[in-house]
Amino acid sequence: MSDTEAASALVELQSLKAQVAELEARVARHADDQHVGQDRGASSTAVWLANQTRTTRAAAHSIVKLGKDLHAHPFTRQALAAGVIGRDQARVILRWVDTLPDETTAEQKTTAEQHLLDLAMDHDATALDRLGRRLWEVIDPDGADAREAEILERQEAKALRSMYLKVWEDGDGSTCGAFKMPQLGGAALRKILAAVMAAKHQNATKGAGTGHLAAVRTGPEAQGQAFYELLMRFPKNKLPKLGGLNATLLVTISEESLLGRREQAGTILDTGDRISPALARQLACEAGILSVVLGGESEVLDLGREQRLHSQAQRIAITIRQGGQCATEGCDRTNGLHAHHLIEWAKGGPTDLANAVGLCHWHHMRAHDNAYGMSRGPNGSVTFHRRE
Repeated sequence: MSDTEAASALVELQSLKAQVAELEARVARHADDQHVGQDRGASSTAVWLANQTRTTRAAAHSIVKLGKDLHAHPFTRQALAAGVIGRDQARVILRWVDTLPDETTAEQKTTAEQHLLDLAMDHDATALDRLGRRLWEVIDPDGADAREAEILERQEAKALRSMYLKVWEDGDGSTCGAFKMPQLGGAALRKILAAVMAAKHQNATKGAGTGHLAAVRTGPEAQGQAFYELLMRFPKNKLPKLGGLNATLLVTISEESLLGRREQAGTILDTGDRISPALARQLACEAGILSVVLGGESEVLDLGREQRLHSQAQRIAITIRQGGQCATEGCDRTNGLHAHHLIEWAKGGPTDLANAVGLCHWHHMRAHDNAYGMSRGPNGSVTFHRRE
């Protein structure tokens, strides 16, 4: 197979998997209605299915449940049967529609379901799940902000009450642990670990050449090593006497909400997570407000030819302009964006925002790889193609 044929085959296989998943779920629901497995003493059709197919009971129950949920939502079932959405996307849609309150009318639920199906054409299950949290904007646009603020404050209060940290020795020289914390703390932790794992930090602390290895390591092992290094190298004189964050998180919120004139949620730019307006105001009170003025007089954002590297103010402006994400079309990386000159500085390109784009480490390497060409779209995104 050529690369084009392989690419087409993979896309088609994903569509076929979706169609098979819908058929499997529909047959499983019918089998459950027929009480398949009772003649063999099984407690349920899902248990019988798990024993017959050597799958876990959780997986079998999930198939039967999906069939029942799809039966109650024919529009999502039809989309899955046609292969235009995947099974994970279908589960996200069904979950958010089913979480709507009882007073929601059937017409409103249908509108919400169709809205999520439209979004599924351009977003994967993870992004769709995040968008599903704002489903009230479709049902009740006027009261959506207040409703979201109420939900977020309730979730944050619950998260604060349910925090825990468990640490124990396993007897072979290692320490194990488990924790649970609000999402704001999780976002700060991921930000800190990403900074510790960055190639620049690794080269500075462990010697030149080690940063490349740290950059290609991913997963729990790399994060565990970064967490350990953070604990070992954290300066004692920097430990806070009061609660506070040891990472810079960019949180965007409207001025009206910040001043309490409107209850509108804020956004953690690095992760896309939403926080309640009350928590955003608390952060502004405790941590101060970083004034980001694009083209204003408080920060010099255009350095021209006088300086090669972008300033911190420029990097923050680029991050905000791109919503915290890599500018490469289809890339979802967010941590540690590199400021890249569209026209190289060595070829006369100025160090200003018009000539800058934020790229993740991987795509920044591609931008300087002669084997690839880069082009910029009208919306500011960039794409790469292998040169002939």
